[in-house]
Amino acid sequence: MSTEVLCLSADEVDRLLDIDTAIDSQRAAFASLARGTTSPAEKIMVPGGPDGSVAVCYAARLSTETGPVCKFVSVNPANARVGLPSISGVLMALDPETGRPVAIMDGAIVTAVRTAAASAAVADALATAQSTELAVLGSGVQGRGHVHAICRVRPIREVRMWSPSEDRRHRVARELASELGLAVEPCASAEEAVRNADIVATCTLSLEPVLRGAWLSPGTTVLSVGSFEPHRREIDAAVIEKAAAVVIDDPATAARHAGPIVAAISEGRLGVDDLVSVGEVIVGRVRARTSSEDVIYYNSTGLGVQDAAACWAVIGRARAAGAGQTIAL
Repeated sequence: MSTEVLCLSADEVDRLLDIDTAIDSQRAAFASLARGTTSPAEKIMVPGGPDGSVAVCYAARLSTETGPVCKFVSVNPANARVGLPSISGVLMALDPETGRPVAIMDGAIVTAVRTAAASAAVADALATAQSTELAVLGSGVQGRGHVHAICRVRPIREVRMWSPSEDRRHRVARELASELGLAVEPCASAEEAVRNADIVATCTLSLEPVLRGAWLSPGTTVLSVGSFEPHRREIDAAVIEKAAAVVIDDPATAARHAGPIVAAISEGRLGVDDLVSVGEVIVGRVRARTSSEDVIYYNSTGLGVQDAAACWAVIGRARAAGAGQTIAL
């Protein structure tokens, strides 16, 4: 028996998953974790070759009303040298009652948008209301996405951006300034970008720290999305030592996969019980920030429930708009 499956291209997903829809989906994902209404599964990581590539499989169910979602995605840092995206992937959603496939869509766009949107949801929960200066380390897809997303939740007036490529950070800064009507300054060093920033987003695939705690001002909120494997450490130990709260998406996942967290736990500088779940903050059970002077550090490893939330948001909008192509499987 064949099944009718909705297929959505990268362009279609990009149109349907606007940033506000994506931010709402990520709030829902984190809240569902805190309330225990989601059904997550351990992510599977498949190491690649010496170029640092890795394939990751995420599976989760957001709620009983939405079916299970599985994402298979590959991260290939060396792709940038040949003009290809570093992240590629595909998502499949199943019917909540029958388990039959109902949708297949591009996974790279969902990953890119939901990652930046999740950081915006976290910034909204953790950053001071007066945060107006944003520093972004990294000028790739996530660097750009974080600027757009964070500007939706805080009154950002100035953005400072650093990445190793001088040409790229200047080009991306010009494009962002035009798109958002903001002052976007390309900086010659990460320290120059970070000094006096209210929010710092690290969006790299670096194995070594690009952000040092000594550069952070009182009240800064740090959002790290590139330390999703044990050997990747975008931030140094001083960031954790300086932080009044270390916030993560999921304690068990962070303790195994988030490079800076893994290191701090193994060295006895941090315990699993010290980790604050962002979902608990979003639903109001826990306060991470108790003072406007607190430095708050958030490390994202990425969870399947985030993909599930974003995927079903796309499906709902696609059905309402009559978007996509239906095929028989």
